[in-house]
Amino acid sequence: MKIAVAGTGYVGLSNAILLSQHNEVTAVDLVKEKVDMINQRISPLVDAEIEDYLAHKELNLKATTDGDSAYKDAELVIISTPTNYDDEQNHFDTTSVEAVIEQVMRCNNESIMVIKSTVPVGYTESVRKKYNTKRIIFSPEFLREGKALYDNLYPSRIIVGVPEDEEGNEKATQAAHTFAKLLQEGAIKEEIDVLFPHFTEAEAIKLFANTYLAMRVAYFNELDTYAEMKGLDASQIIAGISLDPRIGNHYNNPSFGYGGYCLPKDTKQLKANFTGVPQNIMSAIVEANRTRKEYVADRIMELAKKNNGGNEDYVIGVYRLTMKANSDNFRKSSIQGVMKRIEHKNKTIIIYEPTLKEAELFGHEVVRDFEEFKKRSHIIVANRYEEALESVKDKLYTRDIYCRD
Repeated sequence: MKIAVAGTGYVGLSNAILLSQHNEVTAVDLVKEKVDMINQRISPLVDAEIEDYLAHKELNLKATTDGDSAYKDAELVIISTPTNYDDEQNHFDTTSVEAVIEQVMRCNNESIMVIKSTVPVGYTESVRKKYNTKRIIFSPEFLREGKALYDNLYPSRIIVGVPEDEEGNEKATQAAHTFAKLLQEGAIKEEIDVLFPHFTEAEAIKLFANTYLAMRVAYFNELDTYAEMKGLDASQIIAGISLDPRIGNHYNNPSFGYGGYCLPKDTKQLKANFTGVPQNIMSAIVEANRTRKEYVADRIMELAKKNNGGNEDYVIGVYRLTMKANSDNFRKSSIQGVMKRIEHKNKTIIIYEPTLKEAELFGHEVVRDFEEFKKRSHIIVANRYEEALESVKDKLYTRDIYCRD
């Protein structure tokens, strides 16, 4: 099939690579540098499998900034553009999705559009009505940052939303089943659960799944806060409760809070979708993440003052801004939320982030020499532990118990 993929973030690029093993795929992005890198078989993202497949696999894949040329002959257009959460509107900003829909409808009268961007519950139904078309369906994506292609090669499940069984929807329903088969064809995993709910339920599946994961993160973070304040060993408590198979040994490593591309915005959107519906847990999950960052910020300042002999004129060194190990994503990383709270106290922060070219970020100095960074910092803060920090354990603050994400 001829397939176009709008957006080359983790979702778009991993799907483009997966499908280009057996189909003709054109990836579309507005950023020429990313397009050039993909055409040179260089990954613009930090993801081992994406890097490997681009460099070594035979893929029928090209990238372009010219959406019209990509969409006009495509049988399927996968929309995977970013939908950031607008805190003022309490809603996802879906303008990038609708821009692609409008562009596709201008240049192609036949293609089915598959939305893979995260959207509010009920969104697909609403845009089908808005644009008076039955050519739009929805398929949620379940992947981890830095393991995006791996999670498509070995998917936990494949879900493709289908419309109501009524006249005019036959083509979209057939396309949903075809799309699921294409995803299965590209995967390495052979036994995959495939579901075809209505696309409104499919949208809810995505938001509820991510909010549950955020709840687990928040739960173990609050456990860790309790343990630290009461002088208990959090690792012993977590090890004991995680042996219960109903709880399990996953999403249980304390951090400075959940962050990244999905969990912060998905939890807020689901909470907003609950307007008019009784709830307590959804609000508590969002609030718990805020509380954790406030606690961590206060604890860092308390320890920094102690390390500086009680003097308030201390320097807090932030080691890495990325959300997790082996990542290049700064967006909504929990350490930034902690930094903002420290900023409000007018404390000096320096940053060690080797991927940055700028001399400063958010008004804070970026120190490129690690030895200088260690020497100047009264406390070194790291959301995730790395071996380089072994030499500064005496002034290191991290809640990373298991040295993993």
